[in-house]
Amino acid sequence: MNLYQVLFELIDMRSFSNLWYWIMLAVMWSSASHWVLGVPFDMISRARRQGGTLQDDLETLVRINTGRMLYIARTAGVWLVAFLCFMLTALLVLAVYYRIEFAQAVLFLLVPMTILSMLSLRTAGLIEAGESAGEALHRRLIRHRIATQALGMVSIFVTSMFGMYANLYIGVLG
Repeated sequence: MNLYQVLFELIDMRSFSNLWYWIMLAVMWSSASHWVLGVPFDMISRARRQGGTLQDDLETLVRINTGRMLYIARTAGVWLVAFLCFMLTALLVLAVYYRIEFAQAVLFLLVPMTILSMLSLRTAGLIEAGESAGEALHRRLIRHRIATQALGMVSIFVTSMFGMYANLYIGVLG
């Protein structure tokens, strides 16, 4: 056996039938809903209940993370969007026109995360515009987390439906 055969037997390129793909999808959305704008959700909950220095730490961490996100978006945003559009278009062509399952699987990971990135930038802008302290900050972060969880549920559902279709379709043909 050559190296190419060994690698493709070890890493199944039929993504939707691969357990590692589904584990990665679950971990990705679990992490995305736990880390709200780079702040762990348990920190938000504790600051909301106890206040004081925990609230000060939360506000500082949110200020740092939102400032960083908005700085990157303002300085390199055009280039990042152009590169992202190029990558998503290339994946879309590979996934739809050439029907490459790996490209389809990666597309089902990247498109929802792109939507989440835009949602995060919007939330960071709202926080910078005035919702950066107290109950307004808690409300905004919790709303962002709920939106992230809803996006994750829809994403996992659509991915699983397409994955089942792909496995049944390939199973009939192969």
